[in-house]
Amino acid sequence: MKEDVGELSRFGSMIASSKNMVVFTGAGISTESGIPDFRSPGGIWTKYQPIDFKDFISSEEMRRESWRRKFASDSVMKQAEPNKGHLAVAKLVERGKVTHVITQNVDGLHQRSGVPDEQIIELHGNATYASCLDCGKRYELADIHDLFGNNETLPICDQCSGIVKTATISFGQAMPVSEMQAAEEATLACDLFVAIGSSLVVYPAAGFPNLAKRNGAHLVILNREETPLDGVADLVLHSEIGPTLSTVLGLE
Repeated sequence: MKEDVGELSRFGSMIASSKNMVVFTGAGISTESGIPDFRSPGGIWTKYQPIDFKDFISSEEMRRESWRRKFASDSVMKQAEPNKGHLAVAKLVERGKVTHVITQNVDGLHQRSGVPDEQIIELHGNATYASCLDCGKRYELADIHDLFGNNETLPICDQCSGIVKTATISFGQAMPVSEMQAAEEATLACDLFVAIGSSLVVYPAAGFPNLAKRNGAHLVILNREETPLDGVADLVLHSEIGPTLSTVLGLE
């Protein structure tokens, strides 16, 4: 559904009057870059049953299967570029309007759009690199791909011999404590919370918009489909993300 000029103008006014704005993004902002939502038709969860974290840890075969899936599906993420939505969010950060971008996405497109690392809070990790589960040492995927291509050799940390995994949060894996705390602090400090491209059904991440609203911030939801929090939001826009943000910010 297309939003009328009045609603877009109201959104623009809310941004203009905000002093501490937080943007929260979900898969919907990246589908406009060609990355399928995990849950949508064609998404990875429609093709494979997710590998639980405890199975990844306990089974070498599950770790091999996890890396097989990663490298089989990685081409889509590698080819994706930041779209108008990502660039609009980056512009808000550049203008000093947005203090933090809290994201459920793991594609690294906010970084590539120009948002500084220190202003991005990745609740579900990042799929563009790997890290040791024990010591946290970072590993580049190209190096792991070269190793794995040789008889599916599993990556082991050369610093502590720990298990190396993509730097994402898997099913059954605890949410990152520091990121969750940073997201809560940013949410409680904001006066405008804008949820973009999220179904707002995956908790605990989906709890932040409600937290912001209960703490007195205005809540705007921009998502193509309805969400469970539409009824409590101050403004709901059911429209395409990139074009809507570009229009509101005068980028077109």
